[in-house]
Amino acid sequence: MNKPIAIIAGEPNSISSEIIFKSWKLRKKYIHKNFFVIGSFELLNLQKKKLKYQIKIKKINKNYKINRLKYNELNVYDVKYNQKKAFEKISNKSNKYIFECFDFALKLLKEKKIIGFVNCPVFKESLFGYKQKGVTEFLSNKVGKKINEVMLIYNKNLSVSPITTHIPLGQVNKKINRKKIVKNVLIINKFYKKIIKKRPNFAVLGFNPHNYSGSKKYTEEKIIASAVKILKKLKIKIKGPISTDSSFAMYKKYKFNVIIGMYHDQVLTPFKTLFNFDAVNITLGLPFVRTSPDHGVGDNIVGKNIANPKSLIESIKFFNNIK
Repeated sequence: MNKPIAIIAGEPNSISSEIIFKSWKLRKKYIHKNFFVIGSFELLNLQKKKLKYQIKIKKINKNYKINRLKYNELNVYDVKYNQKKAFEKISNKSNKYIFECFDFALKLLKEKKIIGFVNCPVFKESLFGYKQKGVTEFLSNKVGKKINEVMLIYNKNLSVSPITTHIPLGQVNKKINRKKIVKNVLIINKFYKKIIKKRPNFAVLGFNPHNYSGSKKYTEEKIIASAVKILKKLKIKIKGPISTDSSFAMYKKYKFNVIIGMYHDQVLTPFKTLFNFDAVNITLGLPFVRTSPDHGVGDNIVGKNIANPKSLIESIKFFNNIK
């Protein structure tokens, strides 16, 4: 039997349990690999009753043989968390619990009991404080791959990747450098060829409007152009720097598979406009595959049973590519 996938329940007071329940009910239609949840058994049962889902949830522990998971039960490796109500306000109360869930997933990976994991959304400001870190950076630090991480937002038609991730906009130009652009593109290229079985065609965006800063000094565009030149010599299919304002309008014409941006919202905003929930957040540069839904905790719709599970389903389905 194939190794299963672990799903980290994420922020307990979010839409995570709802999209887990919805994904599990649709598993026979969309999902080929078995999965289990790492989270609070008691809280998931409370939330199941609140959301009125008729689902059988089974508690498993560290001695349970994961390769014997039953497909007709939602299996949950229980991580204790004390909460009386199904949903409360988000706070740092859940931080220890969330980190324990991640630690157990990493332990299972080390023991080669799972093929990878999906983490449901977390509230970054509460979990990581004001360091502007995200799960991408957190995991790379945990496994000793610091500065090697690459965020890829994947869709089979077009993927995007920001060179800088969760940092304030005013710091972006200080973090753009030729070495990082080259490294990120090479990691994504290797991933596409190994997992997606495709040689990708890249577009690299400029930083300034129309790739022009109004200065004759050494600009960001010169750094980007020099990185593209190096990558072309390495036989990478790539164009750039390309003006951002027209890039997403012409990706089909030029058959781009991946658009590389210089900062988070430069690529994420147009990408989500095009594909909405049909996307998977993948962390590359790690010794395992980690995916997550490409959206947040949905604190404005928690408990309303209207959350869309599409991105979580796609995050789980992605593992069908992993042999």
